[in-house]
Amino acid sequence: MELVELCLEQGLSRRQAAAWRRVSVSTVQFWIDRRRAASAEQVADGSWAQDRPSTPKRQPARSSDEVHDKVCRARERTGWGPRLIASELGMSHATVSRCLQRRGLSRRPALEREQVRRFEWPCPGDLLQMDTKQFARFSRPGHAVTGNRFKTSAEKREKVGKQFAHTIIDDHSRLAFTELHDDEQAATVTAFVLRALDFFADHGITARRLQTDNAWAYVHNRSLAQLLADRGIQHRRIPPRTPKRNGKVERYQQTLKREWGLGQTYRDSHARQAALAAWLMHYNTTRNHSSLDNRPPITRVRKQLRHNS
Repeated sequence: MELVELCLEQGLSRRQAAAWRRVSVSTVQFWIDRRRAASAEQVADGSWAQDRPSTPKRQPARSSDEVHDKVCRARERTGWGPRLIASELGMSHATVSRCLQRRGLSRRPALEREQVRRFEWPCPGDLLQMDTKQFARFSRPGHAVTGNRFKTSAEKREKVGKQFAHTIIDDHSRLAFTELHDDEQAATVTAFVLRALDFFADHGITARRLQTDNAWAYVHNRSLAQLLADRGIQHRRIPPRTPKRNGKVERYQQTLKREWGLGQTYRDSHARQAALAAWLMHYNTTRNHSSLDNRPPITRVRKQLRHNS
């Protein structure tokens, strides 16, 4: 509208108006022609200056509403894609695709996910969750923190191995205990659980249940079974392929990787391992936890101890 006013009312030339608005002369002439062809009502309400769809006013070859309804009913009934629907209805694949696109059905809706059911045991020690996460060893900062994926031939041949972060976390308070080890064998797991139980006992937490996945070192570990039996701790195993049942330790491991594993640049894996104790202390006593009203896990332990006393 401004271009038209400059030319028709202020007497500016087409070329001058085009240079002022940085458009072509043909664009200026296009809007002037549309303004002159508009009716008095269109000029009054300004509708002549509104963008118009490029779709033709008449589309004699367009599928009718009945055809659209037929295609949509087939989609809702079978859930098939356009090719199978086209075969059943005797239409072309392009026709079915356009019908589904116009009705907003070109993509199948996402499957309904199981409703989240949040659960928390009422007291510290009612349930401990245990899991293991692998971390690669390294002799220099890796691409995850440096962004540089280049490796020399010697670095490509270097076999540095893995480390395993064994973790037990309390379901109620989120108090966590983590150690790094070179393996996840039965003897290592049993010794770790023993130290973890002592750690929780030092904080006034008596373990009553220990929940794990179905890893061999958990399920077929006789020394672990004997330790739990001697302590009167029930060993619970989650169903296969359901890590969300161990959701609190799984979520903790994400935080462990992001804030400790990748949170800063270490010169090697030994420096990373040396920083674990300080980070774990920060997590348990300082770091705010969103599910605990932005308080650290240790506050829930102290609150429960005061309540019991």
